[in-house]
Amino acid sequence: MEADPAWLAQQIREPTARGIATDLIDLIRQGTLRPGTRLPTVRSLASKLGVSPGTVADAWSELRKHRMISTDRRRGTTVLGPPGVPHPARYERIGNFGSRLAVDLAIAAPDPALLPPLGAALAAASSTEGLNAYIRETITPRLRAAVEPTWPFSPQGWLALGGGYEGVQLLCQTTALPGDRIAIEEPTGARLLDILEVIGVKVIPVACDEHGPVPASLAQSLRASPVAFVYQPRGHSPCGHAVSEDRSAELAQLLAPTATLVVEDDGIGELSVAPMISLGTRLPDQTVLVRSYSKSHGPDLRLAIIGGAAEAVERVRVLRSFGTGWTSRILQDTLAHLLSDPGAQAVVEDARTAYARRRAKLAAELSDRGVPVGGRDGLVLWVPVHDESEALVTLAAHGVAAAPGSRYRVRQGPPHIRIAIAQLTEDPAELAQIADVIALAAHRPAG
Repeated sequence: MEADPAWLAQQIREPTARGIATDLIDLIRQGTLRPGTRLPTVRSLASKLGVSPGTVADAWSELRKHRMISTDRRRGTTVLGPPGVPHPARYERIGNFGSRLAVDLAIAAPDPALLPPLGAALAAASSTEGLNAYIRETITPRLRAAVEPTWPFSPQGWLALGGGYEGVQLLCQTTALPGDRIAIEEPTGARLLDILEVIGVKVIPVACDEHGPVPASLAQSLRASPVAFVYQPRGHSPCGHAVSEDRSAELAQLLAPTATLVVEDDGIGELSVAPMISLGTRLPDQTVLVRSYSKSHGPDLRLAIIGGAAEAVERVRVLRSFGTGWTSRILQDTLAHLLSDPGAQAVVEDARTAYARRRAKLAAELSDRGVPVGGRDGLVLWVPVHDESEALVTLAAHGVAAAPGSRYRVRQGPPHIRIAIAQLTEDPAELAQIADVIALAAHRPAG
């Protein structure tokens, strides 16, 4: 069944992208446009409405975001059904070979054995000042005192949040409107790409090398006037690079004349072996640093801190006031205790050393087998392969799960897989076996 362009045009009251999308949502909800119905082409409907094809294409994009329509080259655009909740498709598809695999190298979760114990810290935080008061506190005095000496620049605003990606998401959501442009590194975190897709922004990819975002590529992206630039200054996932002092200076020079908000995603924080080189030291009025403590101090703390440009931080605070309002003072002061306790500090230092050792050992094993990997920081390895699908199937056949590199890219690029190293074995023989399997998966099949 195919919807007639003239009839469909008559059902649309406001021929704007938002109006077209709204009216089609109503038609699909009411069952007037049933699942399987083929919609007119963008050009034919645009002609009947007297609008540009881009206007209809934008409406189609909104409907696809809500999983209401699907576009296929052969079948055209068809109705799927009423709107559903958007899913983080890239993130959910990472490591989807089932639960029977013996070695999970797909998710870069911390090793529980390397996390500081929480008992004493929770006990200390149970007497936090203002406990159970309905005071919307952006950050507790104890936590601010603990993190401020480690912040690379003097922030104009502070806010404790429920994790690093919440910080990045809320900064992007409160900065960009649907259709705005946001520049990001290429490749980047799969969850970031999911977040930007749901927000409805246009992603402008910025190429990277071993020193971080490439200045020439950033300069090109800035011509599109992005409202924000999101990047990882160190511990980059998936590539493992860290931004150098010289590179940071070059990036700052390009960003200084713009109104672009700089969002720095410090995803592994104190586990990074690289120093924190922040654009906030040069651009404090347009930079916000997001630092997560989930991997270093415990995922169940659900804590990250954003600090930086006052207006951007305030927008996030206002948006949160509609919901959660503030982050648990108990959890905030638990983290404050961990950050200032010598015993917990020693545990985090040992974890940093252990992760660096595991990463370096697997990288060396792969290099010995003719599989070069770059990067010098982080909890993952970015491994070049001949074919992603074949590599993942080969790994799964040997009981190993990894993440497909395509999930971390906007544009098509050289095939890679991402290997999480945080929970790798320390046994040399077992590590060699894992390296054998990864090398087997990476290389071109014989014949």
